[in-house]
Amino acid sequence: MQEWLDTILALLALPRYGLSTLFIVAFISATLMPLGSEPALYGLLRLNPDMFWPAILVATAGNTLGGAVDWWMGYGAHKVVDKYSHSRTHVKAIEWLKRLGPKACLLAWLPAVGDPLCAVAGWLKLPFWPSLGYMAVGKFLRYLAMTAALLYVFPA
Repeated sequence: MQEWLDTILALLALPRYGLSTLFIVAFISATLMPLGSEPALYGLLRLNPDMFWPAILVATAGNTLGGAVDWWMGYGAHKVVDKYSHSRTHVKAIEWLKRLGPKACLLAWLPAVGDPLCAVAGWLKLPFWPSLGYMAVGKFLRYLAMTAALLYVFPA
């Protein structure tokens, strides 16, 4: 176990690759704070092009864990949201999310609505692990597509 942990920590060590910084930026950007992690990912890959897959996976992990924090914040926010539960838009959105279930978390990658979507999934008490899994898939595909596009448009 210790060797495995040492290997992970060595891989995340600064300044060699900057994966720990990428993880933190991706984590923070997935919470309700307005911060984009794509520039950090792109910058890291410009400096270390051979780190494509580890960087994508670290960004996905950080962003997914940030989404999990959103889920838990939503889970604990019943009383605050209940006072707005009578608006027509709110009722339709809740019905749509309940119908889709955890699969709605595939849309967690969307700008502006993705992070609140994770919080609403928690508020609705959608199953945590399936929601987290769908978040991870959506975020992974976003990072893969965005990074590949940026590296294609702005090659080294």
